[in-house]
Amino acid sequence: MNASVNYHVRKPFTQAFEFDVDGIDGNLVSPELVTTHVNVTDIRNSDANIGFKTHGIIFLEGLNAVPYPFNEDEVALYNRKIEEVLKTQIGAKEVLVFDHTVRVDDENASRRPARNVHNDYSEKGIHKRLIDLVGNDKAAEYRNGHFGFVNLWRPVENTIMSSPLGFICPDSMNVEDWINIELWYPDRKGEILGVIPNAEHRWFYKSKMRVDEGIIFNIYDNSGVPHLAHSALDMSEAGAKKTIRKSIESRVLVKY
Repeated sequence: MNASVNYHVRKPFTQAFEFDVDGIDGNLVSPELVTTHVNVTDIRNSDANIGFKTHGIIFLEGLNAVPYPFNEDEVALYNRKIEEVLKTQIGAKEVLVFDHTVRVDDENASRRPARNVHNDYSEKGIHKRLIDLVGNDKAAEYRNGHFGFVNLWRPVENTIMSSPLGFICPDSMNVEDWINIELWYPDRKGEILGVIPNAEHRWFYKSKMRVDEGIIFNIYDNSGVPHLAHSALDMSEAGAKKTIRKSIESRVLVKY
């Protein structure tokens, strides 16, 4: 399969995404990106042996559909479901769900699918987020044990027929492919990892993901589980209908 993605461009200074600029919801200023065509392997019917400890990712099936839109009771219930899934699937002992983001692939949506090749946090961003979530004393306890941040991504309402989520095989990445990218929000700052082009990158995705499917992928791990560069892929499935791509991603702090 062929798709296009938007890689970052290395600069002699730290670049930034600026969100809600001038107080306008969804108004985004982006660092420089370069659109690149890539070959993508569909693992839908593959016998590839993909595992969380080795590849930082696991694909789920047979899940209950996510209620959308959420009310407060449904959010609490969904958080408990996430906790159950992460304890069963990746062996988490403690689970803290701290963020849900719904993305809608519509030009009028405030949060569209992320089309830059990235990982959700840099090392600096991770440790700042850890302290923000649990405080300094608890953060030290986490750092002394095995902890990580993961993302649980799910389709919402419809099968994904366009702009699916794609990943780069961790063993095709070089350390030099990563760059720090700042995030500037009206009330805070963060930092992610952007990715620059490399022809050796091997991309993969799962086609036509249904609302009963999901993906757990690693954002950070202090004991060696790889984190994954990822992006929405600019591509459409054969026979794609005019359904809007909607997804929900939940960021989670886990202690093993």
